[in-house]
Amino acid sequence: MINNDKLVFRIVMALSVIVFVAVIILNKKILPVPEVIPDFVYKLPKLNAMINGTCSLLLLLSLYMIKQKNIQVHKKINIIAFCLSAVFLVSYITYHWMMPETTFPLNNPLRPVYLIILISHIVLAALVLPLILLSFHKGLQNQVEKHKKLVRWSFPIWLYVTITGVIVYLMISPYYPF
Repeated sequence: MINNDKLVFRIVMALSVIVFVAVIILNKKILPVPEVIPDFVYKLPKLNAMINGTCSLLLLLSLYMIKQKNIQVHKKINIIAFCLSAVFLVSYITYHWMMPETTFPLNNPLRPVYLIILISHIVLAALVLPLILLSFHKGLQNQVEKHKKLVRWSFPIWLYVTITGVIVYLMISPYYPF
């Protein structure tokens, strides 16, 4: 019989791999793109930046609440941040499936800075998903010590990813073709 922790770990890893593969497939335009792009798709980058900014604030508020020992508010804030991040993921995948890639201009002197931020953002976003899912599981199960050990890593990485998501948007948005 498989124990609950092993099952949860396997589900989290499977889900993380599925999301990672989906992002790669959709970014590579392997799946057919609709002939007519719906109007809402052009608004998704701004929505994504707003979601990321909101999640950054929620994560900081969550940290404040747990430092104040307000566990119930801490949990509620994290659930909201988690749900917003799920909406972000759907929006991100939708946008990158339907739209061509926008590149930062080669002649822009900020390109190396942009690429460092972008690459670190992408790598850490891929790595943090299983940490977030496991952190949530432990937190919701009231396994406080295991939750704390995971959050020691997942919180700063998730916060970095949400903040750099906004920075990447602000840097690339002048170059969108729409």
